[in-house]
Amino acid sequence: MGMIPTVYKNSPTGLSGNIWLNRADHKFLGGDRIALLEKVAELGSITRAAKAVGISYKTAWDTINMVNSMAEKPLVNRLTGGKGGGGTSLTAEGNKIIAQYNTIQEEHRKFLDNLEERLGDTTGLYRFLRRISMKVSARNTFAGVITNITKGAVNAEVTLTLKGGVQLTAVITNGAIENLGLSTGNDAYAIVKASAVIIGTDLHDAKISARNIFCGTVTRIIEGPVNTEVTIEIGGGNSVSAVVTHDSAVKLELQEGGHACTLFKASSVIIGVS
Repeated sequence: MGMIPTVYKNSPTGLSGNIWLNRADHKFLGGDRIALLEKVAELGSITRAAKAVGISYKTAWDTINMVNSMAEKPLVNRLTGGKGGGGTSLTAEGNKIIAQYNTIQEEHRKFLDNLEERLGDTTGLYRFLRRISMKVSARNTFAGVITNITKGAVNAEVTLTLKGGVQLTAVITNGAIENLGLSTGNDAYAIVKASAVIIGTDLHDAKISARNIFCGTVTRIIEGPVNTEVTIEIGGGNSVSAVVTHDSAVKLELQEGGHACTLFKASSVIIGVS
């Protein structure tokens, strides 16, 4: 784990900053996520925790799902049920992470107090950080290690091993391999849009050209008049989200706690590095 102050800015009250804990060179935990975890521990409910920190239930669920996916051990225990779940609590690992973060934050504040007297105008730095900051709209982001690269004439097949040994395959250009500096053993992340994911109920033995087929348990269903969002845990703390039509979800008889499979083409995967 590493830590970076994500924001520095001058204000009438002085220098301010936030601590982020990194995992695989990717932002993992910051003050906002820690606050959400603390409220989950206090209130035992994602719904109530989301309301307490001023975010939507959907945002809270996505945040907890992402944090659990990137942590070596789950930080939050969830029981399936209706909206808000059947009960939510922090694991021992979650409580330890919060305590460690609060210790780091306390020392960080002392550091900023000393640094404030030595720094000049940080406006230029702040503008630069704002320009290079970006957020990814794709719902599925997986952190892992590159375990194989097979190059062809134009494209290359990249295998990314996620937590729990789950292997995800991507096809990208040889130029992208060079530009990203990818090699076996490198940390990387895969990005897949939810609209690129297909849902099925029994694809274990199906003969399909798509390289990525993952089966598991349905953990969330958000129904809409046109589309339905489905999240499936595929093992190792990894989850895949898909957006399908409402009619398709009904025909598949998807239910929380039920079994389902996801599939997406290797060409639908974007590989990134921090």
